[in-house]
Amino acid sequence: MIELGVNIDHVATVRQARRTWEPDPVWAAVEAHLGGADGITVHLREDRRHIQDDDVRRLRDLVHVKLNLEMAATDEMVAIACSLKPETAMLVPEGRHEVTTEGGLDVAGDEARLARQIARLRDAGIRTSVFIGADRKQVDASARAGAQVCELHTGPYAHAFHAQGRDPLMPAVQSELARLREAGEAIRAAGMRFNAGHAINYFNVQPIAALRGIRELHIGHSIVSRALFVGIREAVREMKRLMREACEAGQATTHG
Repeated sequence: MIELGVNIDHVATVRQARRTWEPDPVWAAVEAHLGGADGITVHLREDRRHIQDDDVRRLRDLVHVKLNLEMAATDEMVAIACSLKPETAMLVPEGRHEVTTEGGLDVAGDEARLARQIARLRDAGIRTSVFIGADRKQVDASARAGAQVCELHTGPYAHAFHAQGRDPLMPAVQSELARLREAGEAIRAAGMRFNAGHAINYFNVQPIAALRGIRELHIGHSIVSRALFVGIREAVREMKRLMREACEAGQATTHG
C-alpha cells in the first residue's frame, strides 16, 4: 500500500518569520501522524532557514512514525544523521539562493563522493535515499553508489499539469508521466525502492499515486497550506485518501 511522508518544513518557516517558539514543528508532526501520515520529512538546510537542529532531535525522540531527514551530502550533515539515526536520510542538491529544491541530484556526475557518503550512512544503519530526476543515467548511478531508495523529482510533471489546464490526458502531461513510469521501473529492476515527491498537490497527486510499484510520496507545501484552513489532521487525511484511491485503481487496472 502506498505511504505518505508529510514534510513539515513550512511549519518551521512560519515560526522562523518571528523567531519565536510557535508553531512547533513537533506538534505538527504529531497532528500529521494522527491524520494518517506514515512518516515525517524535514530538510535540515545548511543555512537553517526553517528546520533547526533541535527540531530534528526532538522529532527523533518524540515522533512515533518514521523520520526522513533531507540533507545535502556534506560531511556536517552526514555526521548529524549518523548521530541522530533517522530511518531514512535523503540526499538532495542544495543552493543557498533557491526557494526550494530546484532539481534532482547529479549522482552520475558525483558518483564517487556520493558513494562514500552513502557508505557512511549505511554503516550507521540508516537507509539512504537520493532525490533524482527521471533519468535512467541517474538511476543506474544511484544503484552503483549504493542507494537503497530513489525519490523521483515530480516537479516537471507538476509544472506540465498546471500549464496544460490541469488535464492529466494532455500529451505534455502524459509524456512526463511516461518518464516517471519508465524511471520507476528501472529503479525497481535495480532492487531499489521507488518514491516520488516535489510540487505534488491535491489536484495532481492521483496520476502519480497510480504509478505501478510506487512506495511513498513526500508532500509538504500543499498539505501545510491546506492545513491553514482545515487543520493538519484533516489535510493529511484528505491527501492520503486521494493517494489510496488512485493506488487501488492503478492496481486494479494493472491486474485487470
